[in-house]
Amino acid sequence: MHQIILGIESSCDETAAAVLVDGVLRSNVIASQEVHAKWGGVVPELASRAHQEHIVPVVREALKEAGITKEALHAVAFTRGPGLIGALLVGTCFARSLAQALNIPLLAVDHVQAHVMAHFIRDGQDRPMPDFPFLNLTVSGGHTQLVLVRSPLDMEVIGTTMDDAAGEAFDKGAKVLGLPYPGGPLVDLHARSGDPARFPLPKPALRGLDFSFSGIKTAFVALVNRGEMKQPGFKEAERNDLCASLQGAIIDHLMAKARRAIRLHEVARIGIAGGVAANSGLRERLQELGQRENVEVFIPPFAYCTDNAAMIAMAGHHLLEAGRLAPLDVVPIARTH
Repeated sequence: MHQIILGIESSCDETAAAVLVDGVLRSNVIASQEVHAKWGGVVPELASRAHQEHIVPVVREALKEAGITKEALHAVAFTRGPGLIGALLVGTCFARSLAQALNIPLLAVDHVQAHVMAHFIRDGQDRPMPDFPFLNLTVSGGHTQLVLVRSPLDMEVIGTTMDDAAGEAFDKGAKVLGLPYPGGPLVDLHARSGDPARFPLPKPALRGLDFSFSGIKTAFVALVNRGEMKQPGFKEAERNDLCASLQGAIIDHLMAKARRAIRLHEVARIGIAGGVAANSGLRERLQELGQRENVEVFIPPFAYCTDNAAMIAMAGHHLLEAGRLAPLDVVPIARTH
């Protein structure tokens, strides 16, 4: 059956639209919101206003790049949650209105599950995709989860953060070092030239497969503040080693839990997804873990790690095939887990 799906993503500070034709990506357009940089983080009210400004041009551009008219669409997939409620409302209302106007199915997508589907985006490039079942480490600014993926519609969260997300710890560390938002990629950049053993940080002692990053974050902030008190200019002089130490502590915790999950669930494959999956140190360490544990490692291209609509459209593709349609009065939900 011929299938053309428009995907819409608006969970945080990226307004995105993508077109999927018979499971193959035709376009993937993203408008980033630079307005948040001056505030050092995402401001929810500003995010929702920016989504209102961007969503029509972004959807129009996605359709244009795909060579598709809106009348040719067979379904509209959108991010229902989790995310910022004001931002989600913009995407939800647009998707509901478009689906109703065109009299086509509406598909409500879980944002975190969609990150997992980034592994299966087909865009003409030849790359391996994981077989089921596999373990996925989903790491972003708002989420840190270990997910046992049995099929596109059967995912079990077996570990989650009990406080902060890994990406939040990266961004908080970057902020205290005076790095601009978003700080995670800059921590990664400076860490490449630093010594991760220079400034030891505490190792979370949480049992099981759940994560905790608040202790690492708090200890790092205290470390930097103490250093500045004793030696003004400390954070600039020691920036590379500080970044390497913060990144090393976060990744150590992620890898310890991933290793435990691999052994506990006896999986043969592990993937990574979410914005923090673009971190070079995390990618390297995951590859090393895969070699030591003799499991295959799968990492999506950078463009599909951060928030994007291609993953929403791919998740919608499977919902449509399974007949899991959303009613036209569906509402967004800020938290789903």
